[in-house]
Amino acid sequence: MRRLVLATDNRFKLREMAELLASSGIEVVPQASLGVRPIAETGVSFVENALLKARNAAACTGLAAIADDSGIEVEALGGRPGVHSARYAGPQATDEDNLRLLERELAEVPDERRGARYICAMVYVESGADDQPIVCERPWIGRIARERRGTQGFGYDPVFVVPQLGLTAAQLDPERKNALSHRGQAMRALLAALPRA
Repeated sequence: MRRLVLATDNRFKLREMAELLASSGIEVVPQASLGVRPIAETGVSFVENALLKARNAAACTGLAAIADDSGIEVEALGGRPGVHSARYAGPQATDEDNLRLLERELAEVPDERRGARYICAMVYVESGADDQPIVCERPWIGRIARERRGTQGFGYDPVFVVPQLGLTAAQLDPERKNALSHRGQAMRALLAALPRA
C-alpha cells in the first residue's frame, strides 16, 4: 500500500481529505504525527501555498506528500479574502473572527452582488525537490447568505450557499459535501492523475 503524508494541521481538512482517500488504497499519515512543523504560507496563489506545504512535508519525512490550499473569493470584495481566507481577520484569527469580518463587510451588499466561489488547489509531490508536481485546482460556485445556517463543515461554510440546493455548505452531511465541494473535486482529479504504484 502506498503511504503518503497529508501536509496540513487543520483537523477539519484532515478529516475531509482522509474521507476522500478512504477507498483509494493509500495509507495517509498526518504530518503532525511525523513531527513536521508547518511552514509559512507566503505564496501569492493557492497553488504556490499548496506546493510550499507539500514540499516541506515531503522533505521532512522522505514520503510523497499531498497538500491543499483553499479559500473563498467574494465578488463584491474584488476576490478577497482569497489566499488570506484563514487569516482574513488577522494572523491568529479564528473561523468565528473571519466570519464576523465577512458579514460586516457584506452587510450593505445586495443579493445580486453576493456571488462567491471556494477554490481548492490540491498538489502531490514525490519528494521535497520534486519539480514536476501534480496540481489540480477546482472551484465551487455559490453565493454568500445573509444569515448563517447549519452546523456541519468549517470556515465559511455556514454562509456559503450552494445555489442548486438552496442550502449552505454547513447544512450538508460530509458525504454530500465531499461529492460537491472544491476539495472533493480537486482530490478526485488528483487521484485520477497519480502515477500507479
